[in-house]
Amino acid sequence: MPDERFRVALATLPVPESVEDGVRRVTGALRDAAEHHVAVVCFPEAYLPGLRGFAWPVPPPDQRRQEEALETVRAAAGACGVAAVLGMEWETPPGLHNVAFVVSGTGDVLGYQAKNQLPVEEAPHYVPDGQRRLFTVDDVPIGIAICHEGWRYPETVRWAAARGAKIVFHPSLTTGEDAARTAPRPWGDPGAPYYEKAMIGRAVENTVYFASVNYAFAQQDAATSLIGPDGECLAYQP
Repeated sequence: MPDERFRVALATLPVPESVEDGVRRVTGALRDAAEHHVAVVCFPEAYLPGLRGFAWPVPPPDQRRQEEALETVRAAAGACGVAAVLGMEWETPPGLHNVAFVVSGTGDVLGYQAKNQLPVEEAPHYVPDGQRRLFTVDDVPIGIAICHEGWRYPETVRWAAARGAKIVFHPSLTTGEDAARTAPRPWGDPGAPYYEKAMIGRAVENTVYFASVNYAFAQQDAATSLIGPDGECLAYQP
C-alpha cells in the first residue's frame, strides 16, 4: 500500500556567505530530503541572497543572479523529486519584493507569495505586491505567510485556511542579534519571546498545520517548528 503521508522538511540554515553558498546549501537540502521521502522543503525568509537590514552583508540586488539561482534550484527540485518553498528577492516593475517561490517536485515554478505586511526596518528595501496566493503540492493545498505576517497579521494565515490550505509555511528570520543574551530557552518557555506562542495560535485558530522556518543563529528568538492543527508542537529544531 503506498505511503499517503505528506512529509515536510524545514531547513534551518545559517546565513549564506554568498548566493553561491546559499544555492549549494539549498540544493544539498533537497538531496537530503529526497533520501527521506520528503514531499516539500521550506527554507528561511529571503534566503537567497539573505534578508536586508540586519548586521550581515548582503550583495546588491541583481535580478539576473536571482533568476539563475532559481533555475538551479528548479532543476535540482526536479532531479530530486522534491518540492521547495524558497525565500528569495525578486525584482518587478513596482520594485524589489521579499518572496517565497514554490517549485514543484517535477521542477515547475508554481509562482510566489510576496511579503505584503512589511515591518518598518524592511520598508526601505522591499515593496509589497498586494496579492495573496494558494498553491498545491502533491494534491495538498498550501499557503504561505512570511515572518512578520504570521506573527502580527493572523488574517494572512486565515486567508489561506479559508481557501482550503492544509498547511501554512512560514519562512522567517527571527533573532535578537545580541551575543550578550542568554542561550535559547526550552521550546514554548513562558519567559521567552511570544513567537512560539504565536505559532500555536495560528495553527489552532485555523485548524491547520503551521510550519515556521527560521535561520540558524546563536541567539534565535524562535525555533523552526511544526505545529499541528490542535496546537501541539509536533517537531522543532532545538
